[in-house]
Amino acid sequence: MGEYISLEKLGVYRLARQLSKIAWQIYDKLDWRIQKIIGEQFVQSTDSVGANIAEGYGRFHYLDKVKFYYNARGSLLESRHWFDLLGEREFLKEKQKTDYLECYRQLRPSLNALINSVLKAKSP
Repeated sequence: MGEYISLEKLGVYRLARQLSKIAWQIYDKLDWRIQKIIGEQFVQSTDSVGANIAEGYGRFHYLDKVKFYYNARGSLLESRHWFDLLGEREFLKEKQKTDYLECYRQLRPSLNALINSVLKAKSP
């Protein structure tokens, strides 16, 4: 039996928390109107990624785990939607784009790998 890894040491969770940090830094620099219109949804969807990973990690049954990990993946894609709108409307600086995309590009396959590992562990 493998060693238990705490949530805080789980790589995919750490990436989700990093993405949340980047999203907040973006949000914090937006004009209050843009915060209200797009920014709040951007931060909420980004924060939901880590929250769903945490909730799934705390579940016992693999189907419960996977359900929350799928929710995390949906929130990640929603976050990307709001990020892209912020970019299209020219509210992002180049460093913000780079930081977000670098973390996103690591998080997405890590989250897919987590989902696949849970499903594979329960396959006959």
